Amino acid sequence: MSKPEVGKRADYVVFRSIQTRWLDNDAYGHMNNAIHYQLFDTAVNGHLIDNNLLDLRAGKTVFLVVDTGCKYFGEMAFPDVIHAGLRVSKLGTSSVRYEVGLFRNDDDTASGEGHFVHVNVNRQSRRPEPIGETQRQALKALML
Repeated sequence: MSKPEVGKRADYVVFRSIQTRWLDNDAYGHMNNAIHYQLFDTAVNGHLIDNNLLDLRAGKTVFLVVDTGCKYFGEMAFPDVIHAGLRVSKLGTSSVRYEVGLFRNDDDTASGEGHFVHVNVNRQSRRPEPIGETQRQALKALML
């Protein structure tokens, strides 16, 4: 098996900064692997909310996670500031695949990289619905 290529900041379209917390560290003195997934969730949903692409309280549709994964390249720990780079690698009718790079402080190479797939569903029925045109255009802007 070949060694995976580690992403650089230039590989991502937008960034969100997230302060680590003391409780993110585990008994080994670094960020617990499960926290990476929380950072993905925070970065993606924060971007959607800040850009009026997701209304958590009254939106007709919501995004649900259906697939996620992560590759780990380097350690992160409190009190690091994590810069989560976002890009969209695939945009379907009702789904979107985000790729997220987690960069420690000022590092140019990712400490972790992952993917995060959302499906746009009706809030009540939880059945897939097409992504709206406004959302679609904003998501296209995240593609390289």
